[in-house]
Amino acid sequence: MLPKGQRKMGDAASRGLRRCAGCGMLKDKRDLIRVIRTKEGEILVDETQKKNGRGSYLCRSADCLEAAVKRRAFQRELRCSKDPDIYGQVRRIIEAGNE
Repeated sequence: MLPKGQRKMGDAASRGLRRCAGCGMLKDKRDLIRVIRTKEGEILVDETQKKNGRGSYLCRSADCLEAAVKRRAFQRELRCSKDPDIYGQVRRIIEAGNE
């Protein structure tokens, strides 16, 4: 096992792949929506995918959003105890992309 911070070449994260919080599929991070929790505890959508904070990724699919809500994936991955109020904003982004 490699020390923390070192990755083998070919590792999914080093290739820009991230796992969807809803379906669990590995996809290119540019194709996913990133939701972050900042140090201040604010939960928001990171459209630039460059902001600091603990992140969770989601496919641009209503089915994946519903699965993430049902599994409480954002609470677990963002390590927050309360239900984040971000679902409406993510749903609007998904709907705008499907038009």
